[in-house]
Amino acid sequence: MSKLKRILILVLGLLVALILVVLVVGLLLPEEHHVSRTLGTKQSPQAIWDTINDHANEPKWRSDIESVTSLGDRNGKPVWQEKYKDGNTLALMTTEAKPPTRMVREIAEEGPFSGRWEIDIQPTPAGSDVTITEVGKISNPFFRFVSKHVIGHTTQMERYLTNLAGKFGEQPQFAQ
Repeated sequence: MSKLKRILILVLGLLVALILVVLVVGLLLPEEHHVSRTLGTKQSPQAIWDTINDHANEPKWRSDIESVTSLGDRNGKPVWQEKYKDGNTLALMTTEAKPPTRMVREIAEEGPFSGRWEIDIQPTPAGSDVTITEVGKISNPFFRFVSKHVIGHTTQMERYLTNLAGKFGEQPQFAQ
């Protein structure tokens, strides 16, 4: 057997082993995850509430959003589609709203993952604490692995909260 064939077989074997490791680790991870991040801000709960409910203006302060399109109401609840700068889209629905302190947003379409963000806005002496709790479900073990070990479960929340702070000219202050 030539040296080139041995190298190709070795590379192919390593690739298969890597895929199997990712699959096994993904299968060992729970389908559902719960993670939270809290941002301290100088803004009032009402100012936060108004900002995160003004979907038409989100592309002005969210670095990952290209556009937001209203999809009307579904069972009396607002539905909109976010188009991201990478070309992906996601339909979301507000399923619970208690102005200006609590909101729940759920993914409103079928896909490789499902879940919701529970957004709680608590007044503080300095302004507000904005806590996002993500309750996500990822059925595919490969996607579970990537979400947990490559992307990170809190990445999207941190980007959203960092952009929210930036909208008000603040540096993000995350609670530990």
